[in-house]
Amino acid sequence: MKVTQPLLPLYKKFINDSKNGKRLNKNGKRISTGTIKNYNQAYSLICKFCTEKKFDLRITNANKLTRKEFLSEKKYWKKFYTSFTTYLYKNGCHDNYVGSQIKVLKTVFNFLKNSEGLNVGEFYKSFYVRKEEVDILVLSQERLKFLIHDREFESKLTHKEGLIKDMFVMGCTTGFRYSDLVAITIKNFKKSEGKFYIVNKSKKTKTETAVLLPTYAVDIYKKYRTKSTKKPLFGSMSLNKFNETIKDIGLKAGFTEVIEYKREQRGIEKKLVSPRKQNLFCNKMSSHMMRRTAITTLLILGMPELLVRQISGHKYGSSSFMRYVKFAQAYLDKEIESVYSKLEKYDPESLKLNR
Repeated sequence: MKVTQPLLPLYKKFINDSKNGKRLNKNGKRISTGTIKNYNQAYSLICKFCTEKKFDLRITNANKLTRKEFLSEKKYWKKFYTSFTTYLYKNGCHDNYVGSQIKVLKTVFNFLKNSEGLNVGEFYKSFYVRKEEVDILVLSQERLKFLIHDREFESKLTHKEGLIKDMFVMGCTTGFRYSDLVAITIKNFKKSEGKFYIVNKSKKTKTETAVLLPTYAVDIYKKYRTKSTKKPLFGSMSLNKFNETIKDIGLKAGFTEVIEYKREQRGIEKKLVSPRKQNLFCNKMSSHMMRRTAITTLLILGMPELLVRQISGHKYGSSSFMRYVKFAQAYLDKEIESVYSKLEKYDPESLKLNR
């Protein structure tokens, strides 16, 4: 006889064990707070789905299933996967987000099987984790220089906007993640032989990096430094407030060209068009753009990949880092083609005049 039990209480135990240290990463380190936050968000989403769709989410002991019960269970999980992913897509989600939710769910099943000793079967292994190549949006070198140096523009910003603009510039220079940048204090800044460095150990990867700071970044540090070794350099603010403000700054700066932005649902590419506002560049500015801008700028300016990876904290062979390499190469190819196109043109008369 097939015996079932609710999955959601076991899902909650998975989260609690991850939070209190009973469940660890494969390397023996504790699960990061950011990952646990993702687990909680995925759990809330599953609960919402079950409530709205009246879906009874449960597992069964797969040890003694008859062939008929096995086929029934296989059909049940296929129905869940189809219903859940359809629910997400209808709510405007795209492949990367849907894939991340399925990836968490598969992790839960592995936990139940390997840590809790529950034979949940291998039906979850058929859950497909979709991925998509999202367009990399970065700040051009010209626009970054504008935000760094244009004092007339800076004078038009409020104090809070000026602070967030400076924080954004620091992120575009160092490649730090928002979670690391918002936590830096004066202790993260070191001076050696007349040069300033910002030293940090990433909260996400635990990788320590030391980045030499250009003069404008040192000026930002000196502008906001205090005597307190505990107070964050840029004060406290929410990520939502940061992203909201940087969009306003981009609007004031005139970064308002319409951009073509594409995402995928079930592998099908779709253009994103909002009926309420155009796809303006400034509306795509966010904390993610800081890190992307820093990495691509360093690559475009010719810094070796190895050194850029050391600064960004990416591992060798990282697929996400290779996307930056491809983007930088595409940029360089475009510039080279622009130069070559001038060589393609030949006007004998203009050459005579220039002799």
